[in-house]
Amino acid sequence: MAIVELLSIAGLGVLVTLLIVNIGNNREQQRQLDSAFYRLISAQNGRVSLIQLSALAGVSAEVAQKYLDHQVQVFVAFPEIDEEGNTFYQFPKLRLPPRLEREW
Repeated sequence: MAIVELLSIAGLGVLVTLLIVNIGNNREQQRQLDSAFYRLISAQNGRVSLIQLSALAGVSAEVAQKYLDHQVQVFVAFPEIDEEGNTFYQFPKLRLPPRLEREW
């Protein structure tokens, strides 16, 4: 019985550790996506494509798409297709006060 209890406790410890690592990874991924998103918004007058976000944030296209879909709803962005057939999302332009723009 003691072995079963010991294995149960060890298994629970492993699960808790994996959960903590996963939470840490999700936070880092969220930080990378946020940073990439606002850099693209600022640099491109509000235009962002999925591939740009994915590449700049260093995440998979699936993760970037979920993030972008959420941002589209939050900021009420509109898709646009350029002359080459690329899809961009037009977000409101990021206009920071001059003092904050220098710091950023």
